Amino acid sequence: MVNSPLIDESELIYDWNSVEKVSPLSAGRQVSFLCETLRDGIQSPSVVDPDIGDKLRLVELADALGIQYIDIGLPGAGQRAVEDCTTIAKFIRDNGLSIKPGCAARTHRNDVGAIIEISQALGMEIEVLAFIGSSPIRQYAESWDLDRMLRLSSEAIDLAVSNGLPVTFVTEDTTRSRPDVLDRMFRNAVEHGATRLCLCDTVGHATPDGIHNLIRFTRHLLEAMGRTDVGIDWHGHNDRGLGVVNTIFAIEFGANRVHGTALGLGERVGNAALDQVLLNLKLLGELPDQDLSKLLLWCKVAARACHVDIPPQYPLAGSDAFRTATGVHAAAIIKAEKKGHQWLADRIYSGVPAGMFGREQEIEIGHYSGESNVVYWLAQRGIEPKPELVTAILASAKRGHRVLSEDEVRQVIKEFKSAE
Repeated sequence: MVNSPLIDESELIYDWNSVEKVSPLSAGRQVSFLCETLRDGIQSPSVVDPDIGDKLRLVELADALGIQYIDIGLPGAGQRAVEDCTTIAKFIRDNGLSIKPGCAARTHRNDVGAIIEISQALGMEIEVLAFIGSSPIRQYAESWDLDRMLRLSSEAIDLAVSNGLPVTFVTEDTTRSRPDVLDRMFRNAVEHGATRLCLCDTVGHATPDGIHNLIRFTRHLLEAMGRTDVGIDWHGHNDRGLGVVNTIFAIEFGANRVHGTALGLGERVGNAALDQVLLNLKLLGELPDQDLSKLLLWCKVAARACHVDIPPQYPLAGSDAFRTATGVHAAAIIKAEKKGHQWLADRIYSGVPAGMFGREQEIEIGHYSGESNVVYWLAQRGIEPKPELVTAILASAKRGHRVLSEDEVRQVIKEFKSAE
């Protein structure tokens, strides 16, 4: 369908998002993304650990989406984890993918040693994401003292660095940790060679104000050390339902790499949904050159591989994301299409343009529908919308309390034709 040349599209939507806009990537800053689907994502108790073929496909799709880093697993967890991490890293190497692999590790020599062995066997660099709990509640539960935590951290970082591997120092539960403890742990990590500090909202505690305060604290600490070259990562969970918006705020406040998973998979209610983060940054105009045409496919492959259902109302990938049976909504979409303006039809009742991400608007027939729904539904399928047929289908819908299925509508059509 050809867009009407008489319409100035910029005049059809007043964008309050752009009024005194604070760009998440102001001053030309760059942000990178780390996919945690194959590590934190599959720690969800409700998912199936994908087979290796599916894992490789997810890595391939993440690379196609321009995601720069991926956590391929925790080899310290056992032999299967070692084998899968080795196979994935080799796949990345042999296929010349741009995405860079990393592995999670406790601040323990055995965990770091397992990553070193994979790296040396394949002759490739693998980032070490070394984690240790830092909050008072974790310290109390584990009976840890700060000196022991500093010793474990420095030993793990030293081991990785001495073997030529980059280290991200991950403080679990950072968002509930004391500043004096973080100060000593961060300084210790950087002094021993960590090139990134990962701020973790491990239990989904943070609000945007907390993120602002924490990133400002970390940035000032690094500036005082003269180490502005050390990166700041944000790793958020979704327990308060703030996973995605917190991640966008973290970028705005200064994080230069953010983590997330496909569909927000992860422990409890999950991690920040990286697909939604990418979608929103794209719509904000922050990723003009990043090709997200395979974003929907990535979500679907993740769902199938992990044996999880995508909720119908899930943004972009859900079955209801661009589907309506409400008469006034459907009528507006139909009127827009009749004007020969697909751009308008794709936005009149949608904040996410379906066509931008490989979807299309869908009009169904239900108890809130009007005649226009039925006429459109029939026309889309090449069926003549006779007034009597339209009336019969709409009457059937009004007698119910939900949207009619394809088979149910076709049954009404069949009965109507039999009675003619």
